[in-house]
Amino acid sequence: MSGFENDSDTAKRDIEDVQDLKFYKFVIDSVPTGVLTVNGDLRITGFNPWAEKVTGYSRTEAMNHFCGEILRGGLCQTHCPLRTALNTQKPVSLIETTICNKWGETIPVRMNTAGLFDDDGNLVGGVESFQDISRLKTLEREKDNIIAMFAHDLKSSVAIIGGFAHRLLKKQKDMSQEKLTEYLEIVSSQSEKLDWLIKDFLEFSRLQTGKIKPNFSPTSLDKELTEIVHTYGPKAAELGLGLTLVNEEMLPIISCDANKLRRVFANLLDNALKYSKEKGTITVTTGQTSTEVIVKVNDEGVGIPSDELPYVFDAFHRGKNTEKKSGYGLGLAGAKSIIDAHGGHIQVESKPGNGSVFTVFLPKAEKADP
Repeated sequence: MSGFENDSDTAKRDIEDVQDLKFYKFVIDSVPTGVLTVNGDLRITGFNPWAEKVTGYSRTEAMNHFCGEILRGGLCQTHCPLRTALNTQKPVSLIETTICNKWGETIPVRMNTAGLFDDDGNLVGGVESFQDISRLKTLEREKDNIIAMFAHDLKSSVAIIGGFAHRLLKKQKDMSQEKLTEYLEIVSSQSEKLDWLIKDFLEFSRLQTGKIKPNFSPTSLDKELTEIVHTYGPKAAELGLGLTLVNEEMLPIISCDANKLRRVFANLLDNALKYSKEKGTITVTTGQTSTEVIVKVNDEGVGIPSDELPYVFDAFHRGKNTEKKSGYGLGLAGAKSIIDAHGGHIQVESKPGNGSVFTVFLPKAEKADP
């Protein structure tokens, strides 16, 4: 009887082992990171679907090849991460390097490697995971370019102010009142530009780090939106655009930071004006649910490509349609930070050529401090 029980226990353990292996394979195949395994000779024994997607090679094409033949990594010939992990018997984590896909394109990746050992401590192979960080690297380059542009604009404004101030000091006695006024208006204009640039960067930075908290107070969004639409009306008319506020029912008083919300809606209207087509209409629509107040800003502009929609609220992101427009890619990122700080959320819907709709959701009740 005991022999029968032992056989039964063994069979049960075998079934559990198979189930465990199926589960582990399911997990590895599901994670959104390239994963490959190798034997002690660094030949590939496993290749998950994400590895196929990043490299362009199918599992069948990759199996039994040396990992260096498939990945053609930037470190393969000098400091192979897998060989290092196997030799030292220590994992190698968060290495930034490159691989080369099937079509010869270089892809920046973040890589982790480790040795695989059996229960007796014998080396049986290794595992390597790698994640495509092309998007991250692109944002880093955009950030560097934007900061360079920002520094250039600051320097330009300072140089203009300094130049005109110098002329005023040297020649003001010989200047006509008209010329004096012209110079002072230029100095004032450039000073305002400097003030805007510096505030934009500082406020975004502080919002991102949580150093600025909204100053909540009872606020009528109806009043705020009416005033801001009225303020932007002449600018829209000057550009040949229509600007309309559709407010079919009075919104409830909510607790919010009115100054910061004005900044959000000003940014959304600035963008709508900037990217609208000729003779288009911009519509600001309000509504509410039992828990939220909703404000939509709808334009009839150039729209946003679908592949850019996930990134429009990223800091320093500037899409294809923005290349010839002014700005630093901080407006929407700052707007999202402000809305997040209010416990709300903001979303965008858009199709190229059919305009965009930015929707702001704000809670009727003040966000509770965590």
